[in-house]
Amino acid sequence: MKIGFIGCGNMATAMIRGILRAGIAVKEDLAASAKTSKTRAFIQEKLGISCKTNEEIAAQSDIVILAVKPQICEEVIAAIRGSVRRACVIVSIAPGKSLAWLEQQFGCPLKIVRAMPNTPAIVGEGMTGVTPNERVSEQDLSAVLSIFESFGKALTVPEHLLDVVTAVSGSSPAYVFLFIEAMADGAVALGMPRAAAYEFAAQAVLGSARMVLETGLHPGQLKDMVCSPGGTTIEAVRVLEEKGLRSSVIEAELACAGKARGM
Repeated sequence: MKIGFIGCGNMATAMIRGILRAGIAVKEDLAASAKTSKTRAFIQEKLGISCKTNEEIAAQSDIVILAVKPQICEEVIAAIRGSVRRACVIVSIAPGKSLAWLEQQFGCPLKIVRAMPNTPAIVGEGMTGVTPNERVSEQDLSAVLSIFESFGKALTVPEHLLDVVTAVSGSSPAYVFLFIEAMADGAVALGMPRAAAYEFAAQAVLGSARMVLETGLHPGQLKDMVCSPGGTTIEAVRVLEEKGLRSSVIEAELACAGKARGM
């Protein structure tokens, strides 16, 4: 299975490393393209895979991953649509570009998959929503899912939920980083050294996330387990509710999904 990446930014790099780490493909079966000479050198020297043109990747790959910004999708597709083989699977990770729009740009019936991964893929803890069109077979979908599962978890979702995936997963690492930074700032204000504050805050978030995933308990139930009657935690929760933490997060996700739909 030959896998080609058109574009090689942070997400594509994380995906390539995950694929190699999991043994989904060997270096000889991977290729990537890039606009700058610096990135092309990185592809060959650091990732150890072939660097090819967009047209070569489109013509030679079984799975073509469009890892470019939504603003340049149309331009990139226009350049490669004459080179793409009908048997290949096109995977787009650009937000806001629908299956119908992608097929229209290619101008012919193709196997197309939309996917929304997130940056924790860099450390093997990514989360990806995947939506195939009707031409993608079970075997094709299994191959695509194996790629995304090589650096985390992946779930198939209907297309109308992909913008929600962007809000709750694709963009949310930024919300979490902001929360960790705020937690650390509070600890620093209370006298803790900055490096220790980041470690305490980040580990607390990591452990809490694992509790949700591994216990299967409702987050509210886990929250209640920490809140002793008249204790310190419930006092902190009271202030967070008073300041609108819950509502702020919900409004942020609604804005994020709205932006994605308009791209």
